[in-house]
Amino acid sequence: MKKLMSVLFAGLVGLTTWSGVATAATEGMKQKVVYHVNEDDPKQQTGALRNIQNHINAVGKDNLDLRVVMHGNGVSMVLLPDALGRVKGFKNANADPQMQASIDALKSQGVSFKVCNNTLTGRKVNKDEDLYMVDAADIVPSGVAELAILQGQGFAYIKP
Repeated sequence: MKKLMSVLFAGLVGLTTWSGVATAATEGMKQKVVYHVNEDDPKQQTGALRNIQNHINAVGKDNLDLRVVMHGNGVSMVLLPDALGRVKGFKNANADPQMQASIDALKSQGVSFKVCNNTLTGRKVNKDEDLYMVDAADIVPSGVAELAILQGQGFAYIKP
């Protein structure tokens, strides 16, 4: 019974939080949303970027504070193809011209892309040589910690 009550309470809290985020744009507040990318499949990543564009189309770029947090294999989204031989632990480097164009289009609409420093350090990735359009301000100490921080600030979590 205690476990059932915990599950019901967690569901109620999640529903309340989500309904608050869902109605934010209609009440003059920005939706706060974080998309979590930690897989290196180029089709999954392309689909995530398409979901983000659909999200923007649905509520308007001025009604969103939208962030993409990448860590682990998800950093491959911004990993340049010629870096694949220089870095450790990546099967794919997906920042080809098509991915770059999608990222550019989303950035021009206010989307912020955040990259995990733990991944960069552990896999010997040079942000200036190996990554597409990643500045020092785009790097966070820990991708998973950033996700927790943003959720604590009321960001809705989406894992495409």
